[in-house]
Amino acid sequence: MRVFKFGGASVKDAEGVKNLVKVLNETGHEDMLIVVSAMGKTTNTLERVIQNYFDNYSEFKNSLQEIHTSHNEILSQLFKTESHPIFSKINNLFIELTTFFSSNKSPDYNFVYDQVVGFGELISTLIISAYLNEIGIKNQWLDIREFIKTDNYYRNAKVNWKATQALISKQIKTNTLNITQGFIASDSNNFTTTLGREGSDYTAAILAYCLNANSVTIWKDVPGVLNADPRYFQNPQLLKEISYREAIELAFYGASVIHPKTLQPLQQKEIPFFVKSFLNPKEDGTCIGKSKKIDPLIPCFIVKKNQVLIELSSLDFSFMLEENISEIFQLLHLYKMKVDVIQNSAISFSVCIENNYNNLNKLVLHLKAKFKVICNTNVDLYTIRHYNDNAITQLEEQKTILLKQIHNETVQIVTK
Repeated sequence: MRVFKFGGASVKDAEGVKNLVKVLNETGHEDMLIVVSAMGKTTNTLERVIQNYFDNYSEFKNSLQEIHTSHNEILSQLFKTESHPIFSKINNLFIELTTFFSSNKSPDYNFVYDQVVGFGELISTLIISAYLNEIGIKNQWLDIREFIKTDNYYRNAKVNWKATQALISKQIKTNTLNITQGFIASDSNNFTTTLGREGSDYTAAILAYCLNANSVTIWKDVPGVLNADPRYFQNPQLLKEISYREAIELAFYGASVIHPKTLQPLQQKEIPFFVKSFLNPKEDGTCIGKSKKIDPLIPCFIVKKNQVLIELSSLDFSFMLEENISEIFQLLHLYKMKVDVIQNSAISFSVCIENNYNNLNKLVLHLKAKFKVICNTNVDLYTIRHYNDNAITQLEEQKTILLKQIHNETVQIVTK
């Protein structure tokens, strides 16, 4: 069997859903499992709903209604009559979502986040499943929360592989077309959890691993894996072939086309992973597999925006010893900071982090009790894999360099 994953950009509107059908018709859809993200920018809008729920309740209902209206517009373009059962199914989901907000007692933002954002995937997959059945492509809709089990680390849950493997292998029929959600799962109490932003790719990999799939294909609005993000770099080039190891390196450094966790289960079973364009489904795209090379071998540029660079030094100019560094990392773990770069000297220690959980102020206050602290916010972290002198020179033009670190194949530069 094959696993396909369609991201939000590929199903952002009714035409996107119809194009998904075109892709299936051109590639075949027998013995397939399809993972689908929320439509368009729905996840971003749901995040705004959550923020309004906590901080700006006067706008809460309006932001929620905006999502309902946009999906009703897609429904009206896909189905001939509002008497179709899908309209009531989607309406019931919004009633369920509204009921959660009115009955919720938890002040935990991360818990609320996970109970809410997954509705985007539930809505999109119900619509797509209903539309495929409507036009004669029979399929089964699955609630992925019944199959992928995790711990309760909300917003970045860890998969319970033993429980997940048992549920998927016993209950998912592979001789039919299945439609399910990416990004979401559930804990032992059946509360919804999420696998981290862009976690739908990871969902596809989990399913492929547990079902021994022949391949995984991610359908995107780019021709494959590029050597640079076209939003930030000019004239990016297509990478035709990448080894698992190289792809994991790129993902670790922040390449947005691949989720960092996605490749590990695929590598274990040597399942080929393709990244292709949903606009040109017959083109080869990029193949990630067992090969030992990257083709072509050119510099690969990765940028992470809105990072934080913290520079620490001892108050009395004493050395930054192991116990100091250990304490720093304990605090980074306590405040859920993702570390991207570290650099230290005899009396200083610098770390570039992601403030995903909005705990920066608490962290800085804690650090100031023992260290001199300089906190640089809204910095950019650039990584170049397979760098050359020309690539570094071009990247550094008209930028203020705050930190620079060079290894055998990789250079990382923090700029303001």
